[in-house]
Amino acid sequence: MPNLKKKSSEAERMPAEAGQRAEVRDERQGLKGISKMSADHFHNLEKFESELWKIADDLRANSGLASNEYFMPIMGLIFLRHATNRYYEAKAAIEADKAAGQMPDRPLIEADFTRRRALMLPEAARFDVLLKMPKDGNLGAALTAAMDVIEAAFPPLAGQLPKDYQRFESDLLERMLRMFDSEGLRKASGDVFGRIYEYFLAEFSKQGAHDNGEFFTPPSIVQTIVNVIEPDHGIVFDPACGSGGMFVQSSHFIEDAGQDTMKRVTFYGHEKNETTAKIAQINLAVHGLQGTIRAGNEAITYYKDPHELAGKCDFVMANPPFNVDEVDADKVTGDKRLPFGLPGVNKGKKVSNANYLWLSYFYSYLNENGRAGVVMSSQASSAGRDEATVRQKLVETGAVDVMIDIRGNFFYTRTVPCQLWFFDRAKEKDAARRDHVLMLDARGIYNKVSRSVVDFSPEQQKNIAAIIWLYRGQQDRFLRLVESYLARAIADGEAAAAPLDTFEDVLGKLIELIEPFARTRRKDDPLAEPWGELTSAQSTLTADIEQFVAEPAKQEKSWKAGRDNAGLNAARAALHPIAESCRDLTKQIDLAAKLAGRVIDISLKELEAKDSGKWSNADISRTRKRLEDARANAVEALRMARYFVKQADWLQERFPDAALRDVEGLVKLVDRAAIKDYDWSLTPGRYVGVAPVEQDEDFDFEESLRAIHIDLKGLNEEAVELAAQIARNFQELGA
Repeated sequence: MPNLKKKSSEAERMPAEAGQRAEVRDERQGLKGISKMSADHFHNLEKFESELWKIADDLRANSGLASNEYFMPIMGLIFLRHATNRYYEAKAAIEADKAAGQMPDRPLIEADFTRRRALMLPEAARFDVLLKMPKDGNLGAALTAAMDVIEAAFPPLAGQLPKDYQRFESDLLERMLRMFDSEGLRKASGDVFGRIYEYFLAEFSKQGAHDNGEFFTPPSIVQTIVNVIEPDHGIVFDPACGSGGMFVQSSHFIEDAGQDTMKRVTFYGHEKNETTAKIAQINLAVHGLQGTIRAGNEAITYYKDPHELAGKCDFVMANPPFNVDEVDADKVTGDKRLPFGLPGVNKGKKVSNANYLWLSYFYSYLNENGRAGVVMSSQASSAGRDEATVRQKLVETGAVDVMIDIRGNFFYTRTVPCQLWFFDRAKEKDAARRDHVLMLDARGIYNKVSRSVVDFSPEQQKNIAAIIWLYRGQQDRFLRLVESYLARAIADGEAAAAPLDTFEDVLGKLIELIEPFARTRRKDDPLAEPWGELTSAQSTLTADIEQFVAEPAKQEKSWKAGRDNAGLNAARAALHPIAESCRDLTKQIDLAAKLAGRVIDISLKELEAKDSGKWSNADISRTRKRLEDARANAVEALRMARYFVKQADWLQERFPDAALRDVEGLVKLVDRAAIKDYDWSLTPGRYVGVAPVEQDEDFDFEESLRAIHIDLKGLNEEAVELAAQIARNFQELGA
């Protein structure tokens, strides 16, 4: 671990090229080599996550435990499955190194696994070994013993893992283990497990599990903070660390740049709730990380600095509790972490609102070049009286760097909007920057997840980061992101050829099956018009698909590396016809599928086609189902190609010169005089204005229907849950 007394030098910082990491890591690897997870993979993972959630429902129904009681046992099994995966992956890598002569052929030691971010699991703690145990009713004891041996082998987890598996029936535990032993999970990577882990944290948060889910900060918020402060070296501290998500995302940031997290940073955390701190330690271990997290009374951050980190941190990241009004003013008076004084004390000698205690602490933890990113109540940025005085002093230091407004519904347990505050102590010494604050209103940027929850999509996160890059004069990173979007659009356009061909083939097969019946002569034939429309639509679609498939290849041939801003603008304009073709083909595909369905329905309902020897009902029904699947795949492929052109549009239309400028309703670089005129308010919406109403000539019906579908799905799920609860209540009344 790095010495706390040693400040990070510029030589310790990550190389500039490496620091430009994930935003551009998928850009132009020969176009066709772009690495991305397919839509099918995402769909399968989402389906698998919902299947895993059934484990929790099983426990709720069969264990008699509340959700906060079975949360930790499930997290323990996720950890055990992942630790086993890492063990076998590391062992295979070790054997490969031995075979290649890169390490001596000797008995394995713990350090061999530690270097590969894995635990040297004793045999009794391996998931596959536990599954093979005789079914003698002692599975709970075996799981508890497995947790004991892991803690003994890995000191940072001592006392952290769940040990109460003997409360569960063995057959229930076996079902749980088998659910986590699917083929997909046996081969799952850390990223997949990270997503599953986050999914469970989110679901438990929605259920109100464990302190109303306050330990969970949405990943897209965390990633946005990481993208702005770029925690790539030294001491990373979260004084309200919850489940440790800030540490995990920091690790992804570092490893995406090809660096080793544990060689770059040291993680420190405070967490008041001891159970939540255990979750954080497990979360770190799931991702192969280590950190020092203090929990319980010793980690009451208002009154103590248990790690003695004041003035030593390279990065501070946190989502502290908002608007706390029970902090004892006498206990914090004179604290060296409060250089701006107390924000106000009420008649009960309590600090009237702790928001500015937190903000003062975060500033004070930073070293002279440190950065901080903080989630804070939206009330804080314009609070008056003594809080305004502290805010003025903060602004006058020059350290306040960026303010981002976030709309409501990002949190599962908070519907109110919030803001992200960013400090940069190095800015205090920069005469060109110290008197300005970047105000960014991101309330209009969001992706609908469910009826009540939104987040930032990965591209929205990158686009926000790109604005920060322009603010910092990093035009090359902005251009590379635009280039990666255009490259991705071309690659996805080429990749759409296969699902389009499949749809065309299945449509042709269905028409071929229907044709003998459809061409039968009838008086006043109700099939005549829809059949003609269907065959005409097929003919047009075939020609348009042929033309579309050829276009991305033409763009790829004209693509040249190292484009400047003008070249990228030209390349983007050249891709607009492809984006428009994606839109038009989507409509044609939907129309053809609907016409085919209409022909089949008329045949069955009005012409009693099942009684005809010219109607192969089983084959037609089967092919109709295949057509719907093919339609969905083709439409999704077209959507992705068009989507990335639209992302490039979003950036270059707002910043046409690849330089920061004020954009009405989005961003404005504000000087200190303007902030003073607004009573030192740091609310972005006060400065950026209101975005002009745009006439959308290309209204995205598909996206609107998706949003409606999400709302309907959420309502249906709530209705089912309510009906089940009513049924349970009646059963209890009957008992």
